[in-house]
Amino acid sequence: MAHIDLGVDEARFPGITGPMMFRPETGHPLNELAEVLLRRQPHPLTPGERELIAAYVSGLNECDFCCSSHSAFAAAQLPTGMDLVDQVRANLDEAPITPKLRALLRIAAAVQESGRKVTPDLVAAARGEGAGDLEIHDTVLIAAAFCMFNRYVDGLATFAPDDRDAYAGMAQRIVEHGYGVPE
Repeated sequence: MAHIDLGVDEARFPGITGPMMFRPETGHPLNELAEVLLRRQPHPLTPGERELIAAYVSGLNECDFCCSSHSAFAAAQLPTGMDLVDQVRANLDEAPITPKLRALLRIAAAVQESGRKVTPDLVAAARGEGAGDLEIHDTVLIAAAFCMFNRYVDGLATFAPDDRDAYAGMAQRIVEHGYGVPE
């Protein structure tokens, strides 16, 4: 049970959806930020790759809801699905991803620890693998935003389903309709 009464059925509106419905005047801009960062096209990174960054950071932060939901959102938009997400989360160095995405995920991991952990060497490595300013910027912002989202979800002790399959419906809704406060 959440630390505060969110006024919703937590099983029906798990994780971040309950707090966003509790206070829609903050939920709407947070969802708009997620929409722009994770889905807006054109962008050099696919929506699946950007969701993978969100899932990776959420896993590092041990936020069960955000890690599970964004893993499902990434899997729904990546050619090899959940297998790739699991491989990245288990061993970034050996996961079958592009060197550019691996370098960006290293930047995201540094942001998760502290923004000051993003070094010129990490940025140079990403640039060396073909990452441009937009990809580096958005990787940092996705990682920073998900540190905030993770703390929002966990700070209110919102409900997170244990079953991976529970996130499949959420993934389908995000892929089809994007981010928005549920009605």
